[in-house]
Formats: sequence, structure tokens, C-alpha cells
Amino acid sequence: MIFVTTGTQEPFDRLVNLVKQIIPIYNGEIIIQARTQIEFHEENVKVFDFLKPEDFNRYFNSATLLISHAGMGGIISALYRGKPMVVFPRRLSLKEHRNDHQMATAKKMKENGYVYVAMEDNDFVETIKNLLAKDIVPVLHSVGAYASEELLSSLSTFIGKVK
Repeated sequence: MIFVTTGTQEPFDRLVNLVKQIIPIYNGEIIIQARTQIEFHEENVKVFDFLKPEDFNRYFNSATLLISHAGMGGIISALYRGKPMVVFPRRLSLKEHRNDHQMATAKKMKENGYVYVAMEDNDFVETIKNLLAKDIVPVLHSVGAYASEELLSSLSTFIGKVK
């Protein structure tokens, strides 16, 4: 199952329309959490404007692939839960957000190899096609519930220098 989430603040119809393009190449269920007026008539696609936290978590945890805007909440959740995610950032130039922080987030996630990132519409479709061709979509990176010893040591050293 693919779970698509665009956040709850604003519509992201560009991403929702791109998801429409992958329906013919994917036989499984697609769950979309998005504020959108775009209609889907396929039996394997369900769209929800809003999901209760328990329903959101159930879909998130059951998904074999996550697709999301470049919101840090979703990215951190995917990294913590060890789920493969494709990030597609909102753009200021297309009036999809108030600034380009999602572009910066996506670039950094790609640079660090934490999640799959598609910056352009055609990259999105190709990325999804390539991932769906695999038996299992590999997780690129995961994080634990707590900060690493390396990070804690670095912060401790930094704080010691500031005193």
C-alpha cells in the first residue's frame, strides 16, 4: 500500500495530480490524505481530507511506500519508523507555500541520502516507477528514538565552550 500525505495546512494539488499518473502502474491500494477537489474513480484509491491520528498512524505504519510533501514531521516519522519515503517539496514560485523552506529541506534530505527526493514533476513519476519496479523498496536511512552518543557528546563539548 502507498500512503500519500500532503499535510493539513494547504492543498497540494500538483502532488495529487502526479499521484494520478502512477495509478496505472500500481495494482495495490493508494491512500491519500489531502485537502483536494481532485476526484478519483479508481477502486484502489481512497482520499481523506483529514485522518484521525490513529487512522493516520495505521496507514503510515502499513504502507510499503510513503509519499509526502517536504514536511519535517512526516520525514522524521518515516526515519524513526524505518519506512521508505519519497519527498516532493512545495514551491513558493507556484504559490504552494509561504516560502521555499520545503525546497531547502528536500535538498538537504537528498544530499544526506535520508529519503528519496523528487524535485521536479517528471522526476517524481520516474522515481516512483523505479521504486515500484523493486520487490521491496529499500529504506535509505533510519534514526532511533534518542539522540546518538556522538550528537550528545558534540553538544556537550559545544556547551562547555560557550560557558
